[in-house]
Amino acid sequence: MELRHLRYFVTVAEELHFGRAAVRLNMSQPPLSQQIRQLEDELGFPLFYRDTHRVELTEAGKVYLEETRFMLAHIEQARAAAEKAHQGAKGRLVIGFLGSTTYNIVPILQQYRLRYPMVDLTLHQMKTDRQLQALHDRSIHLGVIRNPIQTPVLTSEVYMDESFVAIFPKEHPLASKERINMQDLAEEKFILSSGYNGTTYHEAVISLCDQAGFSPQIALEVPEIHTIVAFVSEGMGVALIPASFKHQQNNAIVYRELEDVTTSLKTVFVWRSDEQTNVLKEFLRLSV
Repeated sequence: MELRHLRYFVTVAEELHFGRAAVRLNMSQPPLSQQIRQLEDELGFPLFYRDTHRVELTEAGKVYLEETRFMLAHIEQARAAAEKAHQGAKGRLVIGFLGSTTYNIVPILQQYRLRYPMVDLTLHQMKTDRQLQALHDRSIHLGVIRNPIQTPVLTSEVYMDESFVAIFPKEHPLASKERINMQDLAEEKFILSSGYNGTTYHEAVISLCDQAGFSPQIALEVPEIHTIVAFVSEGMGVALIPASFKHQQNNAIVYRELEDVTTSLKTVFVWRSDEQTNVLKEFLRLSV
């Protein structure tokens, strides 16, 4: 039994006329009648009553028609689903990301969800070393880190460069300035992310201060940039943060651009060089 036999059967059952069914199928009537006979012989029972005046479904034919329609519909659904997978529009995508990259990747993730709603998108906030290990273990498909990396196993591309901004409590004396020079911060108490695992953000802030000729006076170290913003709003110190975090609305703080600062933070996508999933390929095509 072949798929075409089922399609021929359904067409004849809908027309109840071999001539009209043959026209719909763009074939002549004798071969169509022969194909239906072959189907009935294989099944071992008749599907149609035939005489010179009429064609009718047998009771078995009526049941077989219902089941065949269901089967053909399911086959079409399977074809459509497979096509979606081939196009990268259906499947699973697991992404690891640094907390400091959150606001950079949200727009592309929103766009991706809208365009590919059938993809099961899962996100895990992870430190860089855990992301790299997860890529090696194949437990994530894509990592979002700060430094480009190129190994025989991993490939990366820069998704975005962003500048730093200074943040102050609203009542801070420097809050009245439109732009800030790094020298303005030499005597300030800094709230900084922890240097645990040598985070790129931590290192970049230290480097900015070194370039300006001073070492930052660190009042507090916290794990996440969101926490830095919260402590600055409480007057615990000042901070330098990625410009993307200006999206955080907080009436107790002000953001100020930095003068003569060229250092930036990169947002980098990294994935296995041998990763072949069409879902990941389509995400990268959309974003990098």
